[in-house]
Amino acid sequence: DPAYYVLKEDVSPCIFGSIEKQRWSYACAKQLIERLIYAEGAENGLEFTIVRPFNWIGPRMDFIPGIDGPSEGVPRVLACFSNNLLRREPLKLVDGGQSQRTFVYIKDAIEAVLLMIENPGRANGHIFNVGNPNNEVTVRQLAEMMTKVYTKVSGESALETATIDVSSKEFYGEGYDDSDKRIPDMTIINKQLGWNPKTSLWDLLESTLTYQHRTYAEAIKKSMAKPTSS
Repeated sequence: DPAYYVLKEDVSPCIFGSIEKQRWSYACAKQLIERLIYAEGAENGLEFTIVRPFNWIGPRMDFIPGIDGPSEGVPRVLACFSNNLLRREPLKLVDGGQSQRTFVYIKDAIEAVLLMIENPGRANGHIFNVGNPNNEVTVRQLAEMMTKVYTKVSGESALETATIDVSSKEFYGEGYDDSDKRIPDMTIINKQLGWNPKTSLWDLLESTLTYQHRTYAEAIKKSMAKPTSS
């Protein structure tokens, strides 16, 4: 429902899929802990601040499979696409990569959290979206941007086939489901703390992929050069 694409901390309903889509257990768990904390504040005077992160990305986020994490693991989208780029493999777009997301640079997000810590009087009792609605793209657009940026920072030629489409069932297995689009409303955090994100998606991708290339490229080349045991 387009009416709920922009998520407001105090009025937007929580959105869930059907019970047979097990991935919604993650959203359910987050909602339950928020409700418990909020209730403790209302009933027993608990001082709290709740942060809702909207895709914080940057260097050292998540792991690169087989290098500093399990080979069979599936990291979040930035590390997943980084892994493909480092290995010169096409980026896998789940269900065509049509879902829309916003991304915020980790340095901007940390600045927001520090403002909460330093201003408890303004942060106490609030739920804060921390994201960047200006950095909204489809997952397909993110893949295309990352491919261009990585080509620039690595000096390597672009792959002839940069992306391939895969089904969510094939990539995640049974029980996957997700929302089409979610945008953080920034009214409350701007009013209470005067915070706005600064870093564009192009700039944060250049910084992040420069780090990814410098940190992982040689390790991945060595791992790919190892003979496989028969």
